[in-house]
Amino acid sequence: MSGRERPGERIVVIGAGAFGTALAAVISLEGRHPVTLIGRDPSLMSDLRDDRVHDAALPGVPLPDALEFSAEPDAIGEAGLVLFAMPSQAQADAARHYGPYLAEGAVVVTCAKGIDKSSGRLLTEVLEAELPHHAVAVLSGPGFAADIARGLPTAMAIAADDQALAERLAHALSGRTFRLYASTDRIGVQLGGALKNVLAIACGIIEGAGLGDSARAALISRGLAEMSRLIEAMGGKADTVRGLSGLGDLVLTGTSHQSRNLRFGIALGQTGGSWGDPAETVGGPLVEGAFAASVAARLGEKFSVELPVTNAVADIIDGKLDIMTAMEQLMTRPITTE
Repeated sequence: MSGRERPGERIVVIGAGAFGTALAAVISLEGRHPVTLIGRDPSLMSDLRDDRVHDAALPGVPLPDALEFSAEPDAIGEAGLVLFAMPSQAQADAARHYGPYLAEGAVVVTCAKGIDKSSGRLLTEVLEAELPHHAVAVLSGPGFAADIARGLPTAMAIAADDQALAERLAHALSGRTFRLYASTDRIGVQLGGALKNVLAIACGIIEGAGLGDSARAALISRGLAEMSRLIEAMGGKADTVRGLSGLGDLVLTGTSHQSRNLRFGIALGQTGGSWGDPAETVGGPLVEGAFAASVAARLGEKFSVELPVTNAVADIIDGKLDIMTAMEQLMTRPITTE
């Protein structure tokens, strides 16, 4: 189906990993819109269609009977709303691959929490460059895939430049157990989602190194201050850090062992800072924060914003700094007012 077709009420989720599958499942469960989950592996999509369970990503979680599955990109042409649920560093390639199949007027939502490593751009900027004729929104906030898929209460934020569009998307995607709050601060919502991964690694380092809960509380507080400064410097709203995509998401990923970023940080703390592949270190998929740290540090330099915690995490991951030296440097910074 060509991009000239008018979009319908179908919702398409691209990316058959844990988060994409969970989103597709919870939206489909409401029954208000037909929902299709699209992945590139025909064998996997066929198995999901037949078995109604994604053993690799969401073991033991039944998928709704109404949810449809496809490996064919032309299924996107029927959708008025398309969610990009692949990892942040794959979003540009996905936009180039699936873009020609988008219907005219279809809205695209990025559901990844990261910053493009090669360009330093926010993901909405990446998608707008690849898909200039489509409105681009962002979904972010505290929500583990397993909790969403199991129907446990979850609230997240969805941001678009236009308030009416943000509210329309929130109504379209929300349900009995999945609630979205509309925002117009795409910058703040995205930076909150990306930087909380870096700060969650820092929380894990503190836990792994046995530095105590008081240190973690201080880090969360000062990390939010860093996040606020960078958001404001880049044109967002500082107050966004107090919401779901800032404080809410950081509390979740900085304290729960379901968080891959926290577990990666714990491994760093236990080894004193040495690490190999971030996926192998935590025994799971990509750790977004390991790649976001250096990008965020560069953004801090570009916008002349002090990011001491973020810089310390980036230097530890890059092997430039050991953990105890990093802690000493943070604790001996000049005394300032809060």
